[in-house]
Amino acid sequence: MKKVTILGANGYIARNLIYVLKRDHPDYELFLYGREERYLDGEGNYTTVDMKDKESTKKINLNVDIIYMLVGRTGSANGFDEYDSFIDTNERTLLNLLVEYRRQGSKARIIYPSTRLVYKGKHSPQKEDAEKEFKTIYAINKYACEQYLEQFHRVYGVQYTILRVCIPYGTLIPEASSYGTAEFMLAKATKGENISLYGDGSVRRTLTYMEDLCITMIEAAISDECANDVFNVGGEDYSLKEMAELIAKKNGVGVDFVAWPDVALKIESGDTVFDSAKLSGVIGNTTKTLFAEWINR
Repeated sequence: MKKVTILGANGYIARNLIYVLKRDHPDYELFLYGREERYLDGEGNYTTVDMKDKESTKKINLNVDIIYMLVGRTGSANGFDEYDSFIDTNERTLLNLLVEYRRQGSKARIIYPSTRLVYKGKHSPQKEDAEKEFKTIYAINKYACEQYLEQFHRVYGVQYTILRVCIPYGTLIPEASSYGTAEFMLAKATKGENISLYGDGSVRRTLTYMEDLCITMIEAAISDECANDVFNVGGEDYSLKEMAELIAKKNGVGVDFVAWPDVALKIESGDTVFDSAKLSGVIGNTTKTLFAEWINR
């Protein structure tokens, strides 16, 4: 039996991860934490914590085997105006966790999801050491957090695994969804509206189904070979146009191509397709659900 602490328990990834952990590993003991007053999905060993506050963070039980750090704020252009919130929610919370980790003498592995946005866009699949570029506050937040983990490991022995995720989609809990790329397209199409894409929709992404992502996060957490390293999470290679056309066809709508707004174009990262051979070489191929099949469910 393993003990697992999940921080940000009411978030999109966390709620799905908890579902998969309970389903596949019922012997694991889960400790759930979030800033909300209650856990949204029923019963659980849940505690309200404000991780922006050092004293509140002391309530977290870090005498466990695995810590999933799922507290954070995503965004693009809004980070330029709301930088204080992005820095506090993404960086301060992790630093408070790392300080508390040391105080409690924890030996747990911190599993930290990072983002495709740390990479400089290029047409070929990108390995973990590919060139980096940071076009938004959020992107530099996430890379800073990657560096904090490496620094605290090097100096204090903090254990971690960083999993870079490109575009997750889908959910195992109907009300636990993200308004991400696929969900934006679906929301338009299911209302009978055409899907709109900037430019020609040719930019490419790696898509990962949420269940596959959760299984990857669990397998990586229990693999000794994944300790203290960075990995790309695998999936399927799609252009935004290909995604939109599948969804549009299923729902009987069209796809409209519109000009890039000035700010959106300046922060667009370009093609981001992952080479995930490093991770699949350790835990195997965890891509079980295909995007086209998911659309037709």
